[in-house]
Amino acid sequence: MKRRDFCKSSILSAGVALGRAPAIATTGAAEFPQAPGLTRYVAEFIVNTRFNDVPADVLELGRKSILDGFGLALAGSVSTLAPLMKQYIGSLGPCSPSSSVIGTQLKVPARFAAFANGNFIHADDYDDTQLAVAKDRVYGLLTHPTVPVLPSAFALCESDRSGKEFLGAYHVGVEVECKIAEAISPRHYNDGFHTTGTIGSFGSVAACARLRGLDTARTAFALGVAAAEAGGLRENFGSMTKPFHAGHAAEAGVVAADLAALGWTAAPNILEAEYGFFHAAGGGFDPAAIQGRLGKPWTFASPGVSIKPYPSGSLTHPAMGEVMRLIRENDIKPADVEKIDLGGNNRMVTTLLHHHPATGLQAKFSMEFGLAILLLERKAGLAEYTDSVVQRPDVQEMIRRVNFYTDPEAEQAGFDKMTSILKIRMKNGRVLNGRAHFAKGSPANPMSYDEVADKFRACAGFAKWPREKAEGVIEFVKTIENARDMSPLRALLTA
Repeated sequence: MKRRDFCKSSILSAGVALGRAPAIATTGAAEFPQAPGLTRYVAEFIVNTRFNDVPADVLELGRKSILDGFGLALAGSVSTLAPLMKQYIGSLGPCSPSSSVIGTQLKVPARFAAFANGNFIHADDYDDTQLAVAKDRVYGLLTHPTVPVLPSAFALCESDRSGKEFLGAYHVGVEVECKIAEAISPRHYNDGFHTTGTIGSFGSVAACARLRGLDTARTAFALGVAAAEAGGLRENFGSMTKPFHAGHAAEAGVVAADLAALGWTAAPNILEAEYGFFHAAGGGFDPAAIQGRLGKPWTFASPGVSIKPYPSGSLTHPAMGEVMRLIRENDIKPADVEKIDLGGNNRMVTTLLHHHPATGLQAKFSMEFGLAILLLERKAGLAEYTDSVVQRPDVQEMIRRVNFYTDPEAEQAGFDKMTSILKIRMKNGRVLNGRAHFAKGSPANPMSYDEVADKFRACAGFAKWPREKAEGVIEFVKTIENARDMSPLRALLTA
């Protein structure tokens, strides 16, 4: 069997980090890194991490992403996919309801609540993104860390668990998810896998195994089941199946933990095994990115997580922010714009694949639409990313004025940032230049809790959610670790 050589330097650095020379399995000239006991190490972290092990600054960052996620679930409950999701949930027939579908009065088994809420949170592609450490990783496209974990943790906690239990499970799940995403070979994403769907399953099962009280052995089995359920392909970007990936990952964690709790078995070494997840899904991995690294540092602390300022693919955001700056400073009128040149790296150009979008979902993965709608409306919120707006003649005409291309300078800057080189060419011959690497909401330019609360209010308003309930959610999440049980939050988030 031919093996892919991920990176010799990564393998050697892993040996240095672990204090020993790394073992390498070989078949012919190809090599695959070895990390015996890796799955057990992950399982032990899930089981043994205490709430007090999570630093205060990490808890603070997590509260912002949690509030953001709940707001997006409300917005998603009135998204284009919501009627279909409610119809599907309603078709399941008689069941033992235990968990809530946010934004509705529906109650279903935990797995289906996690599935529905995961779809809702990711429906508008407005949820947080994990930053990359290495320059060969696409910034913000390792995974969306909150969406696979928050729905499953909430489904298991909403009635009789404390805020600390919920927060502890959420942070452990996000940390496991992000470190696995950082470790797998970039080939995984580059060849078409959607990491939120694939690796998100591990984040969800980590939270659920912890909440189910599984021991180390059963947690390892749960990780094995979750690996078998992992799925998601980038070709689905711009369709309802992209949020399905996230919802499925959330549901997969609940199912895997429940089966393991009953005694279901799986491979106990699913991550590092010869025919395991890293090899099959990525062709390789970097042991030094995960072995001994869980919580050291926590991903929320470094390299960080970005909260989105616009309901579109994160790779659009630095350029959109820079366009808004130039529009405001120069009072740019749409009729005065001849052409917009926007240079980025090739991963930006290929990931934002809808260069002539015809629907709101496609527009979320269109740099051209993001710049065009800002020039026309000076805003780009949930109400702008709709079929009717995208199909407007003036929007389509402005889209044709945007030239989005691969720029060698942006390429050289590396994939761990979103270098966007902007030229707005005016009809009077003037050229307005701009450049940005990061967007509002990134660790380089973070949102405060109050700013995230404003985004939450906008999402809740989009869903026509009662103002008093929305304000109640904001206040509850601000001090969520003090809650003796989560049932008041459930009441605030359901009809």
